[in-house]
Amino acid sequence: MRAIIKSKTGITRTVILRFKPGWSVPLLGVAASELTDRIVPLEDVWGRAGRELCGELLAARSRADVMDRVARALALRAGQPFETASGQLARRAVRLLEGGEVRVEGVADRLGVTARHLRRAFTENVGIGPKEFARTVRLQRAVRMAATSCDWARIAADAGYYDQAHLIADFRQLLGLTPGAFFKRAGGRMTRPKRITSDFPLPVR
Repeated sequence: MRAIIKSKTGITRTVILRFKPGWSVPLLGVAASELTDRIVPLEDVWGRAGRELCGELLAARSRADVMDRVARALALRAGQPFETASGQLARRAVRLLEGGEVRVEGVADRLGVTARHLRRAFTENVGIGPKEFARTVRLQRAVRMAATSCDWARIAADAGYYDQAHLIADFRQLLGLTPGAFFKRAGGRMTRPKRITSDFPLPVR
């Protein structure tokens, strides 16, 4: 797991869909772990339907048109999916980790399962283990705090790191840069890109 930072040239179009934990199998047909750290053509996952959707998205002339085509494709794929027990477990674990719980054993205890069971469900539905996920959540928390503060020692403590050296080590390992170099490359401040979001109601039973 490592961040990839690219400088775009020319015109770039990107559509980002964020699925809740547990929906990779019903909607994509494969476990999230099978796609982790891979670039997989949609045709390889959905076959002809994936190839046709890619063509439609390239031909779309507006953001609204893109979202409409994506929504239709997901609605057709959804059919009558249901959230599995492991998907529900992973989703509840995600909420706990995003809420500040940092120990996998602590999350497992609160959910009434073993740490091994939690890791298996998490990897299947999220694509990475709960420890790796908690690490990214902690780093994202630090990045948000650094948008309004330069006190790295305080940021490290508030974000859940042991100390400032621990924070710097995670920046280096996950982003390949020190915190200072990362923000310098980002232009000295973090701004969130404009994003179109749409909710696709899916049946859960």
